[in-house]
Amino acid sequence: MQILEQRFLRGPNIHADTPCLLSVVDLGDLYGVSTRELPQFNEALLNLLPSLADYLVPTGQPGGFAQRLREGTYLARVIEHVCLGLQCLAGAPASFGRTRPVAGTPGQYRIVCAYQIEKVAQPAFALAVEIVDALAHGAASFDLAPRLQELRELAEHYAIGTSTAAVLAAAHERGIPVQRITEDANLFQLGWGVKQKRIQATITGETSNIAVRIASDKQLTKQLLLEAGVPVPEGETVTSIDDALRVARRLAVPVTVKPLDGNQGKGVTVDCRTPEEVEQAYAFARKHGRRIIVERTIQGRDYRVFVAAGRVAAASCRRPAHIIGDGRHTVRELVAIENRNPARGAGHTNILTQIALDAHAEDILRKQGYAPDSVPAQGVAVELRGNANLSTGGTAEDVTDLLPESTRQICVRAASKIGLDVAGIDIVCRDIGLPLASQGGAVIEVNAAPGIRMHQYPSSGAPRDAGDAIVEGLMGNSDGRIPIIACTGTNGKTTTTLLMAHTVRLAGRVTGATTTHGVYVDGKPITRGDCTGYWSARTVLASPDVEIAVLETARGGILKRGLAFDRCDVGICLNVSPDHLGLDGIETIEDLAQVKAVVPLSASRAAVLNAEDPLCVAMARRVRPDVELVYFSMNPDEPVLLRHLEEGGRAAYLQDNAIVLADGNVHQELLRVESMPISMGGRARYNIANGLAASAALMAAGFSNLQIATGLSTFVSDGKTNPLRTNVFEVRGVTVIVDYAHNPAAYKALAEMARSLLPGQLVGIVTAPGDRRDQDLLEVGRVCASRFDELVVYESSSRGRAHGGAVDLILQGAEEAVGKTDTLHRELEVGEAIRLGLSLCGRGDVLVFACGSSLEVFVEAIREMDPESAERIAAQAG
Repeated sequence: MQILEQRFLRGPNIHADTPCLLSVVDLGDLYGVSTRELPQFNEALLNLLPSLADYLVPTGQPGGFAQRLREGTYLARVIEHVCLGLQCLAGAPASFGRTRPVAGTPGQYRIVCAYQIEKVAQPAFALAVEIVDALAHGAASFDLAPRLQELRELAEHYAIGTSTAAVLAAAHERGIPVQRITEDANLFQLGWGVKQKRIQATITGETSNIAVRIASDKQLTKQLLLEAGVPVPEGETVTSIDDALRVARRLAVPVTVKPLDGNQGKGVTVDCRTPEEVEQAYAFARKHGRRIIVERTIQGRDYRVFVAAGRVAAASCRRPAHIIGDGRHTVRELVAIENRNPARGAGHTNILTQIALDAHAEDILRKQGYAPDSVPAQGVAVELRGNANLSTGGTAEDVTDLLPESTRQICVRAASKIGLDVAGIDIVCRDIGLPLASQGGAVIEVNAAPGIRMHQYPSSGAPRDAGDAIVEGLMGNSDGRIPIIACTGTNGKTTTTLLMAHTVRLAGRVTGATTTHGVYVDGKPITRGDCTGYWSARTVLASPDVEIAVLETARGGILKRGLAFDRCDVGICLNVSPDHLGLDGIETIEDLAQVKAVVPLSASRAAVLNAEDPLCVAMARRVRPDVELVYFSMNPDEPVLLRHLEEGGRAAYLQDNAIVLADGNVHQELLRVESMPISMGGRARYNIANGLAASAALMAAGFSNLQIATGLSTFVSDGKTNPLRTNVFEVRGVTVIVDYAHNPAAYKALAEMARSLLPGQLVGIVTAPGDRRDQDLLEVGRVCASRFDELVVYESSSRGRAHGGAVDLILQGAEEAVGKTDTLHRELEVGEAIRLGLSLCGRGDVLVFACGSSLEVFVEAIREMDPESAERIAAQAG
């Protein structure tokens, strides 16, 4: 078996709405072999992975997969299930999978597996292939344990912490989009564009760096709290054991010794009563910091009050790590038993943390008269830590409802004085239900980035959604979303996208746009190149100044990475015609329509569809019921359009050479097509269709008719604003049209427009990428030869074919269409092809140069023969 290809589909895609790993696998000599033919395989696999026996199959019955193995299934499907099972065992559960054969390539399969953690999914899949391959070839066993441990370590390393997970869950509940900024830290973006915020654990983008630094300096914190009238324990900061002993003698009460800048209870010792205990506590604290606080121990219980956005959201009574004696087991054994509790784990990934039986724990035991091998009596509680932090094994009980108003105000004031939007206020007092002043209670610490698992998952009492309190404080009532208009289709995407972005900018909104030529923010280029996929869209959505996104979304981007967003407001499909078939498993035009449909099916407000394209119309049946359908049509009598209008639907259509917007029962002429520069006086009908689609989408997005008409009437498609999209120049009396057309439908529309410009001869310089199917290249030749008076065919990119192979097929199709060769010309080099095409033209003729990679190619080709025209075109292109 071999893994031939893998890609992560991070957003909605043709397989699922959730992230998936797509792998192409060659089964090799195991192709066609069923599990029914390998009886020892089934037993060995289920012995190795017993959990697979309980997996569901599409019929839904438990144990269905084991039954399927016995009945006989193919090994590619087994790989799918093993990959999912391994992820579950590693602690990153996933359940969706799909396996399909690769058309035309026997033995190869596309296997899709959902995942939670990318860094786990890929090695899990590789391991699944190894396991299935080994067992299918007769291996009696497979040493899974060390490999599974590696997966578990990866899952633990890249897992989201409990506190962060609670914040993300709250964001998800509110419909706020979430994007992990880096896999190596719990750093996330909530929301998009101007509405985005960032969080890392419980530190937010609004958390002041100065406030965090103050909170890490416990002495400075105490000084500020005293200024604010917040009760704090008396004490000093020291740097030597002698000073520590001096402060303890002066206070003449039990003291707490802790590092000045410690956290999570590290290095803290409470209730030190003798010089020896102070010395020991100082040495322990010194391991965690150079400066040490010695302060009066406040008698009572340990409480944590959680403050977010100026209010108390939760409060817990924390109890130090402890065990309860049973009269039979030693302390050591009881700790081991408690650590087997599934709720306990290492670090912060579990609800509770494992208890450490270390030197500090042994010291706490000695103070209580115990040793690790002592056997506590039945029901006796034995403490193992001097502090109550969950990070050292403590537990928590919710006491939120017990807090008096005066204590709430003190906690809010403490957080505000330090400058924290999110804070954990540590209080020690005898009874949290009584005012602090009445019992000598005090605030002993203010924590930035407080853990919230004690509030989310208390050991007893009501859970409190502290994560939601953080999100509410950070986002308010906002769902963090900016409007997104996503545009797909075979032809016209770039022009339609730029037309909409231009209109939105004129309406006063900072616009982020992605196109075939680059990423633009507020009309300014951010990056250049083909930017119609996942990463480019993410660039726009992550830009902090973007108010609305208009995203060209191409087939390739959807297939390679999926969408960069979970949903868009308006999803457009312009048309579906044969292009890129035979690539990435897309064999038919119906397959291509499934890819394009991902965009309108992701719409949450409106899906804009071409009423004249049956494949677009068919998408309407799959659009969610709560999403509006908006049609556009060049034909006002199109039955789909008429039926939609009769039912009160909204649409944009062409009637008597004017764009009409139908909003319910009101039909209003928006503008005459001659007023649209991109229509070229009404001749470029494909651009009229693009204008209709843009009008329909902008109407659905809430823009006024005046705003839409202003945009359509002022957008110019030239070499600067929309390169390679019907750019028109003049060279020695010849009208030259440069366009990106590269498939039969585009060539047909472009030739129709060019023919209408002037009565002279029409010359075409054409090509198509070599990765297109033979029949597609032949069709390009047939379409072009029947529409151009002279045809020059050149090589653009061979893409797997022999050099000139694509040109020969185009010319073969051209000859089939016209039955002669005297008007057909083969010139592989693009510069020579351009010069040859121009030599075939006289004054008044029209020359079409199509599928060029850039305007510079055309400029350089004519520079020697006509430097003046070359400079003028270069200047026009910016």
